[in-house]
Amino acid sequence: MESKENRASGAWIKRISPQLSPPSLKDNTADVDRLVKGIRKGLGDEEVSVDFAQIKGVTRSLRNHDYEVSAALFQEHNCWHLIDVFSAQGEDSIYGLALDLGSSTLVLRLMDLENGGIRDETSFHNPQIEIGADILTRIHFAARDGGLSKLQDILIGKLNEEINKLTKKNGIGLESIVGMSVAGNTTMTHLFLGLDPYWICREPYIPVVNSPGLLKSRDLGIKINPGAPILISPNVGSYFGGDLIAGILASGMTHQRETAFLVDVGTNAEVVIGNRDWLMACAGAAGPALEGGVASVGMMAGPGVIDRIVIDPATREFEIRTIQDDGSIEVPQGQKPVGICGSGLIDLASQLFLAKMIDLRGKFVPERCGNRLMEIDGIRHLIVVPSKDSGAGQALTLSQTDIDGLIRSKAAMYTILTTIANTVNISLREISRFYVAGTFGSYIDPQSAITIGMIPDLPLETYVSLGNTSLNGASMALLETDAKDELFQIRDQITYLELNVNQEFMNLFSAAKFIPHTDRSLFPSVKTGNF
Repeated sequence: MESKENRASGAWIKRISPQLSPPSLKDNTADVDRLVKGIRKGLGDEEVSVDFAQIKGVTRSLRNHDYEVSAALFQEHNCWHLIDVFSAQGEDSIYGLALDLGSSTLVLRLMDLENGGIRDETSFHNPQIEIGADILTRIHFAARDGGLSKLQDILIGKLNEEINKLTKKNGIGLESIVGMSVAGNTTMTHLFLGLDPYWICREPYIPVVNSPGLLKSRDLGIKINPGAPILISPNVGSYFGGDLIAGILASGMTHQRETAFLVDVGTNAEVVIGNRDWLMACAGAAGPALEGGVASVGMMAGPGVIDRIVIDPATREFEIRTIQDDGSIEVPQGQKPVGICGSGLIDLASQLFLAKMIDLRGKFVPERCGNRLMEIDGIRHLIVVPSKDSGAGQALTLSQTDIDGLIRSKAAMYTILTTIANTVNISLREISRFYVAGTFGSYIDPQSAITIGMIPDLPLETYVSLGNTSLNGASMALLETDAKDELFQIRDQITYLELNVNQEFMNLFSAAKFIPHTDRSLFPSVKTGNF
């Protein structure tokens, strides 16, 4: 870990302890001027500014602490701005918050701004789910009288509640949190800021603002230090938000000579291709079937949810693994499965295909499925977990409709990758690194995704799971000036590819709606067998 001195040299939020002497008849410099002079000396004579809103409190703070103080500051436009003045004998550090502002889940990370360490982390459901599980419903609700303010109020209220819990747990005063970095998609950022998202989903699909920049916590109602800066990660447009910009930062792909992919699958599949010289990005609807939005048995990753399945091709017996309360994974014994997440669904489809229980079109093969196959309302269902072994109160089944939805999603994903690679005239086999972000990336088995034709048939070591890149990018931007500046450089560097009007996408999509693909040469490692 870096020393405080080395890390602070690259920080845009820092604390210094100016050497101040109390006023006297011989030195009657005004309190604010005295403080600014001491800070400038400590900073090497850099520019320092104090907002009028803070001036009233400076004299009280200086005198209460006998002029033995430390000052928290943040840098913007080559000027250091005062956040607050503390006792020199107060908190042993200053802290910041990094927030992954997800539409379903928020993840909040408490960071020590002086040593760069992670102090604690918590995640919780987005309270806006009670109004609408999907973004579009929330946009429509925001258009109602008082709808936008309600969406913002419940979000900020829940966030403040969780911040309070986090600080109490760690014995930290709220005033010691002097900065925050937020990364979310374009709509979630608008709702966080109380900006009208009406035109995000309507032609010509324009957000209110792409780069909100630095705001103050007091202006947003965030209950941390009132003078704390809030950094909002910029977005490219309506469908490529600050969470992806932060993800690109976290991946490090903009520092590499070789071309890489970054993929984040959630409500949509967001894809970036590029290197240190250029970036191209696009987004498409390839996520819902993988996130629980299409499959009836589908759920977001969480305790009791199946994330891995292996089928013995000879006996066709299922071996199932679930996610535990602490995030670990194990074959369930006492705990019964309650659903299946995206990675488990991909595993299941892959294993069904390899066991010849579904064919190239993703259709069930009755003679191979045996007594696991049943009909409900005229639709075939495969029993994944019998009712006696299920924690959901009934059998967990996969319907033909579910598989059809998965086939469309995997076809969309592969077609997005192919289309964007073709646009920049690069073969998928030239990709040196394939970064997979988010919860989906944490659990996915690349071999299973290759088997069903969802991602390119590349060497497995090409695929790198990065975890929560939105949170990691927000954390980096909170700590370092260079990382903060790079967020905006990345945004300006991206060329966005609009898939809705791309004819090649539609042509390639049809060919990808088979397992693994109509062109078998694209997937040499997949042993398809005969059907």
